[in-house]
Amino acid sequence: MGLVGLVLQFLLCAALIAGAGFVLSRSADALAEAHGWGRGWVGLALLATVTSLPELASGVSAVALVGAPNLAVGNALGACVVNLAFLVVVDLLQRHQPMYHLASETHLLSAGFGVVMLGFVAMSLVTGRAAPQFLGIGLYSPALLALYLLALRSVFAHEQSARRRVAAAAPERAAQADVRREWRRFGAAALVVLAAGSWLPQVADGLSRSLGLSRSFVGTVFMALVTTLPEMAVTVAALRLGALDMAIGNLLGSNLFNLTILAIDDLAYLPGPLLADVSTAHAGTAATALVMTGLVIVGLVMRPQGRVLRVASWVSVGLVAAYGINAALIYLAGA
Repeated sequence: MGLVGLVLQFLLCAALIAGAGFVLSRSADALAEAHGWGRGWVGLALLATVTSLPELASGVSAVALVGAPNLAVGNALGACVVNLAFLVVVDLLQRHQPMYHLASETHLLSAGFGVVMLGFVAMSLVTGRAAPQFLGIGLYSPALLALYLLALRSVFAHEQSARRRVAAAAPERAAQADVRREWRRFGAAALVVLAAGSWLPQVADGLSRSLGLSRSFVGTVFMALVTTLPEMAVTVAALRLGALDMAIGNLLGSNLFNLTILAIDDLAYLPGPLLADVSTAHAGTAATALVMTGLVIVGLVMRPQGRVLRVASWVSVGLVAAYGINAALIYLAGA
């Protein structure tokens, strides 16, 4: 297929994922009100998982169907970097005060677990085939799965008291018919996201060959940008609702799930441990995500109130710089 056809397919995938992501955000908010759930927990657990379906579908499809492990790893780690970079947009949309001055301290827990999980991935990428493995699966995979479950449990426990207050003050619940209708919409949008995400790796692989770009670069930049469109749509919708913590929780929670996807991809990759068969350039992306997550943690602790050129906080400036440097290094590596 020609370049124009591939580009059109790529744009169609983007449109489907963006549209479905918007429906997910509206339905999730309606379900949160109907069931008395807190928006922060919905952003971290429910929305973060569902909006990461493109990364899951793309990763499994890339390793099982396309045979392109670099696309899968680049997509998962690149999505983490894109999510962190999109926090800059969240900061820009907070016109009165920087985002970090208003955000809940609970996000420190999510970001902290993200640092630990990224550290495991970075070490496995650097050590390559020397990393411990069992039955063709890297030992980092069960570690990532365990850390993800521990993160969900820890954040849930931390938010319990707040969720009880929200439930106690909740308005009259919606009718059961309305709730079922919202669940159907939510499920239909999730299926659209999953289908488009499964289609994306084949299109991206064709683009990488047509444009002469490495699979690592296409996965880290192009695929990661498109598969994070649901997170972007959900985040913007949450900000319109005035739910800042739901927006931030969705982005940081998606990063935790994206790293867990690497463990699922490892199970689907039959030749051996996934991270042992990919370019070491991905270690740079993991390091970039570590730096960016560290900047977010610093921002949540210091809570800066000033803005650089009256536009965004200095933390956002650092996030943009880190994202640009990572994209340039992946392109120059050509792996």
